[in-house]
Amino acid sequence: MNKLWKMSVVMAVALVPAAAQQMGSLKVKADPGRAGVFVDGKYLGPAANFKIAKTYQVAAGEHEVILREPRYEEIKTKITVTAGKTTTVSEKMKAKEAAKPPFGTLRLAGFEKYAPVYVNGQFMGHADEFDFGSQGLLLNPGEYDLKVTTPAGATLLEKKVTIKENLIEVAKRG
Repeated sequence: MNKLWKMSVVMAVALVPAAAQQMGSLKVKADPGRAGVFVDGKYLGPAANFKIAKTYQVAAGEHEVILREPRYEEIKTKITVTAGKTTTVSEKMKAKEAAKPPFGTLRLAGFEKYAPVYVNGQFMGHADEFDFGSQGLLLNPGEYDLKVTTPAGATLLEKKVTIKENLIEVAKRG
């Protein structure tokens, strides 16, 4: 049994370099840096943290990259990632017209820093942007479908929220 286990470990280690060669890197430089990066429809995270371009491991091949930030027009682009190489996407997003008051505020509590937040199915940002005393998501009064997921896509919270003018609605995890 010990000999079989050693052979399994040797075979697994021999396979790692081949698997690693099938991956490349995607570096995203976006203005604004808080834009969410989606590859083939899957959320990867923010384009930048602390104004430094973020790099993600992506399978070699053709991919669709989407940059989303609620105050800017979405950008879609096709890329080809080469195994063992870095592909860079650099984009400056065009601002949308600003929303008009009245507003209420949505705040989040208890979520991991980069958990994506969706309102009515639209990506709005990351949980850490809406979880401090002076921070929150300004929305016009009304009822909204709120969804917060892990960066991997597992649902952490899904509920309807009612936003009232000049009031704060807090959505808490668990």
